[in-house]
Amino acid sequence: MIRRIGLIVLTLCPLWAQEGPFGSGLYQVMEKAACRSCHNPDGVASATRLQFPDPGSATEKIEAFGRSLVILVDREHPDASLLLKKPTNRTTHGGGERIKPGSPDEAALTAWIAKLTQLSGAELSQALKYREEEAATSARQVPRADLRRLTHSQFNNTVRDLLGDQTSPASQFPPEDFVNGFRNQSQAQSLSPLLIEAYSAAAEKLARAAFRAGDTRGLIPCKPSAACRARFVREFGLKAFRRPLDPEEQKRYETLMSHETDFVKGAQLVAEAMLQSHNFLFRLDGASDPKWKPYATASRLSYAIWDTMPDAELFAAAARGDLATPQGVEKAARRMLDHPQARRALDEFVGQWLRFDRILTASRDRRKFPLFTREAALAMTAEASMFVADLVWNDRNFMDLFTAKYGYLNADLAPIYRVPPPAKVFERIAFTPESGRAGVLGQTLFLASTAKPEDSSPTARGLFVREQFLCQHVPDPPANVNTNLPPVTEAKPQTNRDRMSEHVTNPSCATCHKLIDPIGFGLEKFDAVGARREKFTLQFFSGREKGGRRSPPKTVDLDIDGKGYVTGIPDSQFSSPAELGAVLARSAQCQECVVKQYFRYIAGRLETPADRPSIHKLLGDFQRSQFRFKELIVSLLLQREFPNREGTVHVASHHKTH
Repeated sequence: MIRRIGLIVLTLCPLWAQEGPFGSGLYQVMEKAACRSCHNPDGVASATRLQFPDPGSATEKIEAFGRSLVILVDREHPDASLLLKKPTNRTTHGGGERIKPGSPDEAALTAWIAKLTQLSGAELSQALKYREEEAATSARQVPRADLRRLTHSQFNNTVRDLLGDQTSPASQFPPEDFVNGFRNQSQAQSLSPLLIEAYSAAAEKLARAAFRAGDTRGLIPCKPSAACRARFVREFGLKAFRRPLDPEEQKRYETLMSHETDFVKGAQLVAEAMLQSHNFLFRLDGASDPKWKPYATASRLSYAIWDTMPDAELFAAAARGDLATPQGVEKAARRMLDHPQARRALDEFVGQWLRFDRILTASRDRRKFPLFTREAALAMTAEASMFVADLVWNDRNFMDLFTAKYGYLNADLAPIYRVPPPAKVFERIAFTPESGRAGVLGQTLFLASTAKPEDSSPTARGLFVREQFLCQHVPDPPANVNTNLPPVTEAKPQTNRDRMSEHVTNPSCATCHKLIDPIGFGLEKFDAVGARREKFTLQFFSGREKGGRRSPPKTVDLDIDGKGYVTGIPDSQFSSPAELGAVLARSAQCQECVVKQYFRYIAGRLETPADRPSIHKLLGDFQRSQFRFKELIVSLLLQREFPNREGTVHVASHHKTH
């Protein structure tokens, strides 16, 4: 029947120009079928050959995209084309059936396939080059976020290093939102009235505290005099603005300082004014004035590696011009990576990537999960931090993040892992093969933070793996869809897998849940706090006995089907965190996602098509370094400063072998 439809279309439409354009035909069908939701650079089908142009693209680009689909067409046997068989699910399709066989939508699809079989000559050649030309065009349009507001952690670290203040005032600022998985994304860094007010109050308080008892913190570099006033403004301004003041700024702040007869009070007034300036509150990531370019480089390095302002040595390197070459930047970066502040800064990245905030604000049913306490939640984040820090700073293979057969436990975590309390706090403990645990997926942080108050959540776990470890965006559920699962009753006890069968029978839910739920099903042998369970236990409370005592609950134990798979990754069947970790560690998509996540954090934005060459080069450097994360850091910083440089990062010779 499919062949007959193709032949009819070919007979009725022998000439290309007889049919309407792609944009008003098949393109609308594919948009209605939500093909774009997976076939985009961040979608579940990002690794396939089908990638939609950006929404709102020009007609010419849409038509060119339509012709480029010829790569999915079997020109000799149109009915065997992937472009036909995939969306109709005749060939297994991760997104399920998107176009119903025999429908008018399929007729539009076969008509377009028939058109594509007629492409020839220059038109065919142009269609086949579409992807290459799109990449070349977008590569000339790399976006930049030249002015980025200090994050709250950067504000705290900067006033600590500038003023010696340890009070972390930004902890009281309005909370930052997670966008693109992080709190530092430029598109979310607007200044609300509340934040502006908080900056003003903090500046006043910080300046007053810094000079309350005179210059006890050594901020004034000389004995009070007119010459000292100029020197204070110049030196304090360099550190506060992370670049030298221009003559007009120098004069303006000297004049402001002279309004106070008391030298120290004048210095306090200058400090308060500078702390409220956009030159302090925003990072100099780009420099329009060439003389500031080295200082912009220094600022980018310091906030990337240390999450704070440059130190004296980095300022000096900028002044000498040492940061104008790849060799100078790499030397500075490696020095900075050996500083303790680099470890604290990496903890900030890890905490956001792995979403520590979720477990720290989580609640659990205390009757079912008495081991979950505030102390246990904090210990979960500490374990993950120590685990990642060991991989990074001891130069281990970072993909061991998913496969390492050990964790770091204390007395709060040991009962959840069902092992004896360790002799030392956060002692390294080996996981037994029977536990099924390995890497971050086997740790309580991931398993507990992707759960609900009363039970595990296969959907949340699958979604986390897709978004955080594969960098794939799963579309939000359709509006007005009931996301509640059928209630569990004593008359009909069900496991999560059984209850969630609604997700695959309801067409509006099936497409996305087929992509995420099977991942979570493979982790169902771990409960809402990350403890292993062999049975799915349900408790039914019947009320109170005479005398007011609560009746003991009726307990029902059900078998757990713990098999899962990752749609889009071949041979990805698994039934434990250890097996899933092995699938991810060897997956090029996961390896690239590690690169993308760090890129997003450092760049303060999502990657774009224009960034694909850079991401590809960074991934190559990462793989050649045997997945040393410190080498990824250096490679990314060099790529950002010198995007057209040749060669790869020199891997430091002191790497350990494990």
